[in-house]
Amino acid sequence: QNILTMCFSVGYSTVALNHVIDFKEKKQEISKPVSPSELFPSLPIVQGTSKKIKVLTRLTLIVSDPSHCNLLRSTSANIRLYDIIAVFPKTEKLFHIACTTLDVDLVCINVTEKLPFYFRRPPVNMAIDRGIYFELLYTPAIKDSTMRRYTISNAISLMQICKGKNIVISSAAERPLELRGPYDVANLGLLFGLSEGEAKAAVSTNCRASVLHGETRKSACGVVYTVKKPRKVEEEETVPACKKAKTQA
Repeated sequence: QNILTMCFSVGYSTVALNHVIDFKEKKQEISKPVSPSELFPSLPIVQGTSKKIKVLTRLTLIVSDPSHCNLLRSTSANIRLYDIIAVFPKTEKLFHIACTTLDVDLVCINVTEKLPFYFRRPPVNMAIDRGIYFELLYTPAIKDSTMRRYTISNAISLMQICKGKNIVISSAAERPLELRGPYDVANLGLLFGLSEGEAKAAVSTNCRASVLHGETRKSACGVVYTVKKPRKVEEEETVPACKKAKTQA
């Protein structure tokens, strides 16, 4: 409740409750998300509007083995209950799988230690084409100077490949004092190698796009796009007027 109140006071209108599952610690199963109404009896109202803060549910899977990805490929009923699905790959192979084949909304980038691999352009471009976003956390950067160095270094390595596209900056805050306002987070994005416009998008439009991607993943299986085929001039001249009127009707 204190973290939610802090989010309201610094200017956020939507927050996500993160459910983290680490398969390395013990064998875990994906359970149903806790309903926000059970945790928060009353939600604060967004400043300047009459709407209450929107609370989403998010599932983050920390994968260190390719077998862990099979859970995401399965049609689990509990997975569909989450608004956002994120994956935290630990190796280059898992990062490639997450970008190219997994049906997720976010790919988390490790910012607390040096990456064991280098980002490559093909999987990153494929993830961008599929509408997947890359998440950077800013809380470790304000906790410790060593993690701040790793955060900036890993972020700049990613920016050199993705050119600032499809970046989301999140907090992963566990205490109210670890939160920062949207404008402060955008300023931190400049240290990560983002331009001013890209840094603002990383805390606004990109976050909304990732939420909409999650809604599409839950509700739609495909998109049909129709295009009217233009008729050639020769065909129009050879068709009689009576038949042309029937076809147009």
